[in-house]
Amino acid sequence: MKRIGILTSGGDAPGMNAAIRAATRCALYNGMSVVGVNRGYQGLIEGDMFDMTSRSVGDIIQRAGTMLRSARSDEFMTDAGRRKALDQMSRHGIEGLVVIGGDGTFRGARALVDMGTPVVGIPATIDNDISLTDYTLGFDTAVNTAVDAITKIRDTASSHGRSNVIEVMGRDTGHLALAAGLAGGAEYILIPEVPYDLDAICEGIKAGYRRGKTHSIIVVAEGVGGYHSPDEPHHESIGFKIGEAVQERTGLETRVTVLGYIQRGGTPTARDRLLATMFGCKAVELLKEGQAAKVVGVVGGEIRVFDVDEVTATRKKVDLSLYNVAVMLSKV
Repeated sequence: MKRIGILTSGGDAPGMNAAIRAATRCALYNGMSVVGVNRGYQGLIEGDMFDMTSRSVGDIIQRAGTMLRSARSDEFMTDAGRRKALDQMSRHGIEGLVVIGGDGTFRGARALVDMGTPVVGIPATIDNDISLTDYTLGFDTAVNTAVDAITKIRDTASSHGRSNVIEVMGRDTGHLALAAGLAGGAEYILIPEVPYDLDAICEGIKAGYRRGKTHSIIVVAEGVGGYHSPDEPHHESIGFKIGEAVQERTGLETRVTVLGYIQRGGTPTARDRLLATMFGCKAVELLKEGQAAKVVGVVGGEIRVFDVDEVTATRKKVDLSLYNVAVMLSKV
């Protein structure tokens, strides 16, 4: 293989740029030329591409987001759209692809493989919900961003004796909320995977205040109780609904903070940069070997390779042992 393409798709995640950098430079080192594809699969369909050099990826390892940008592509979901993408790849001499993203990105990769194109995926999503791999790019950075916010909110909550509800991302899964809540010392963590009893939570909050606590922190994944549509008014988010209920049932002043897209921004942590670098180089190595329909991951600190069908077959489950620890700590 002499010429590969790189694209990012789906939601951006810290570490994507570091993966682009690593894949580009490893490919150049191995005598391949590299094509950057702008705006994910939509850019692939439209031929929005450019030749990349070592300098193209200079000074991006510390930047979040993606220099190649990302976009949704309904057209790529059609057979006609995918054939346009293949035509553009042929026109630009692209023999294989590195795709960086989440579950939807990998399903798109599978479709291209079925049409004869070798593709290797790199898992990148702050939700950390890709099966088989321990971590996805962006998760560690997003957790640290959320923990920093929780810590700062705790400072002001203690000063005023308030309850605080902090809504984090997690439309379908609670990996981010659980990790951030546990590391941030939240009293309660609400995730889509586990039912919750708001009356019991409110009684627990009141009991804590009777014991001398000066604040309470509730971390809520945005998907709890049904994900709110982006078209809904901001105040209709689950965080505000829970905050209103807590204030009404406890009589305690309650503030709500929706962290939103700040969790996707910020310079990637060292862990995400290292993981992205290893993922990027491994993806290129697999294409060089003639592999297709693969996804790289990490298990127990070791870089591993999985079939894309295995990865997309299921969604990674939350570690309920961590959730049980959080519940135990909230009881005393």
